[in-house]
Amino acid sequence: MNLLLKIIITSVIVLILANFLPGVYVNGFTTALIVAVVLGLLNIFIKPILVLLTLPVTVLTLGLFLLIINALMIVLCSQIVDGFKVETFLTAIIFSVLLSVSQSIMNGLLGISK
Repeated sequence: MNLLLKIIITSVIVLILANFLPGVYVNGFTTALIVAVVLGLLNIFIKPILVLLTLPVTVLTLGLFLLIINALMIVLCSQIVDGFKVETFLTAIIFSVLLSVSQSIMNGLLGISK
């Protein structure tokens, strides 16, 4: 039940961010649901490999390189999902930061744990 709630929350946040952030486009709620699922799968399977491969750079930058990895996940998701587009890499960085912060706030308000 928590997983379904997290996917719906992420979908709503993606829709809200797409409406307010220039350079991010989502066709509708169904596309936002697909984006939430694809982002979840990318974060489960691809992100740990990238974090492991870029560990020296991440340590050297005191963890700030993880922002780049999160933005890469957003860009990869926009390449996979039709109807979801992020125009620039800077927009992907801003989108990923806002998405992460919004998800943390909503999960905290609703009492959803990891």
